Amino acid sequence: MVDKIFEQTERIDKKIQDIQSEQKELNVSGKEDKYFENEEKIDHLKKLRSDLLDQCRDLTPEDHVYIARLSNRPHIKDFIGALFTDFFEQRGDHLCDEDEAIYGGIALFHKIPVTVLGHRKGRTVEENVACRFGMPSPEGYRKAMRMFKEAEKFNRPIITFIDTPGAYPGMEAEAHGQGEAIARSLAMMSHLKVPVISVVTGEGNSGGALALSVANRILMLKYAVYSVLSPEGFCSILFKDTSKKTEACSLMHLTADELYQNKMADEIIDEPLGGASFDPVTVYDELDRAIYRNLKELQKMSPSQLLADRHRKFRRI
Repeated sequence: MVDKIFEQTERIDKKIQDIQSEQKELNVSGKEDKYFENEEKIDHLKKLRSDLLDQCRDLTPEDHVYIARLSNRPHIKDFIGALFTDFFEQRGDHLCDEDEAIYGGIALFHKIPVTVLGHRKGRTVEENVACRFGMPSPEGYRKAMRMFKEAEKFNRPIITFIDTPGAYPGMEAEAHGQGEAIARSLAMMSHLKVPVISVVTGEGNSGGALALSVANRILMLKYAVYSVLSPEGFCSILFKDTSKKTEACSLMHLTADELYQNKMADEIIDEPLGGASFDPVTVYDELDRAIYRNLKELQKMSPSQLLADRHRKFRRI
């Protein structure tokens, strides 16, 4: 259902943009009658879009997966640009290579020095290919571990943004030690003596997501999903039938509301109807407050308390 709603809203948005472009020309030429007629058309189209999005109040888990995967949702670079200042990117794993699918570095968050990183899917086709659509290689996880070590050395809190279909499953990644890299990242995050906050912004699937989210606090955007593997993978393994995706999404309990009820997610960041792409600024503001509030709580803890808090959380999970 939700895919058809978004197809219609996209067409409406295109019409609104076309009329607004025409309005600029009419404003210059002084054709007031046509100008006001177009304003009425824009108001009508906005009302239609609002009525369509109103249908997003009662969504299925499969609808949540669809929204979480939308390419126009805010990505890691959008969040860093909106929430942090003085960002300095760190590249390479200092061993072998650079992985575009992991993006991060040093920044200031409310004047607090932090290490921020996350999965990068890319916006253009070229970026999508370079980032493998957000699927990190072993070099990406080793780059992340390099940043984790440095953050701990300089006592910087770590904030990660999760949005990945999973770790890259290619032959080269396996040859370079994909499983080992993920396992080491899990072990390292488990023992970090600084506050760690993870934000699931889109889809968080498999060990590819967990390798960056062994955190003291896990925040989730309202339409984000977080699970042990993708719904398609679930269907292939358990049902041997990928057409049963709807049933799989319901069985996996992967939505933010379900994970919050099961105490796997600590807080849900509200999104406008239809998702963050319809009003990203409001989402940035709410996320900024949530991260700051949780960070201040965690900064009051000693290193041993942070470790105990993190271990307790994942033992409960």
